[in-house]
Amino acid sequence: MSLVERALKKLQESRAAADAASPPAAPMPVAAPAPAREPASPAAAGIRKSTRVARVDRDALRAAELLPTPAEERMLAHEYRQIKRPLLANAFGRGGAPIPKGRVILVASALPGDGKTFTAINLALSMAREKDMRVLLVDADIAKPHVSRILGVVGEAGLLDVLRDGSLDVESVVLPTDVEGLEILPAGRDSETATELLASPRMETIVAQLTANDPNRIVLFDSPPLLLTSESRVLSAVAGQAILVVSAGITPQQAVLDAIAYIGEGRYVGLVLNQCEQRSQGEYYKYHDQREDSGQSAT
Repeated sequence: MSLVERALKKLQESRAAADAASPPAAPMPVAAPAPAREPASPAAAGIRKSTRVARVDRDALRAAELLPTPAEERMLAHEYRQIKRPLLANAFGRGGAPIPKGRVILVASALPGDGKTFTAINLALSMAREKDMRVLLVDADIAKPHVSRILGVVGEAGLLDVLRDGSLDVESVVLPTDVEGLEILPAGRDSETATELLASPRMETIVAQLTANDPNRIVLFDSPPLLLTSESRVLSAVAGQAILVVSAGITPQQAVLDAIAYIGEGRYVGLVLNQCEQRSQGEYYKYHDQREDSGQSAT
């Protein structure tokens, strides 16, 4: 049994004991999904868009070990297709009703060095290949904005600036990239009150705007490590789905359990086993329904 499976099993057993001591909650009604439609153009919707285009330098990303080598590219592309499928199904209601806030996805790790920025970038690139879909990668790792740095947008106005300035339209700081279907929202200028800004009601408003402005957009947050900062725990409140990156043979089991607990109830949590030398189907990616806590995982 892998570390991920042991962590999930222990979590499920503890919750089963807690559920047995309390009456079951009434089922939550699920609203019918709205019919899919193409978004209006930014000009027609009156949305001011940035004209600055961020360049995705694949050579620089590989040098920073944020993209696979050419020899590993095909294998990793296949694995990220497996990772994104259940996320997209939940987000857009493919095979069922879309889950609440399902188009907002948190990519996090328990500890530094587990590979969550690698996962966020590669997942964003994989999702951007989908037909009629746009992916907004948000650099929310305020202390260490790796995404902003590697894409050359450090110092650009971004998330924190919009949170500070109520007159600033979030779409005006969203940067298109030279990769079709991919946009970037930089971290913005640092602030001593970053946690309070992320926890403010305006954060909920901004995330709602980002999804309402484009019904075919996925919002992907690159988050700080869950066990070291409070910002990532605040971010999990605005996301309907979460990806927890676990480093094979390195991340302690208790850290995985604690990170899942910090994400909280009511989320769909995907566990990505990173840096696994011998991957087989079912080892690389586990998907766990925290709402139903059924004890089943899908690959």
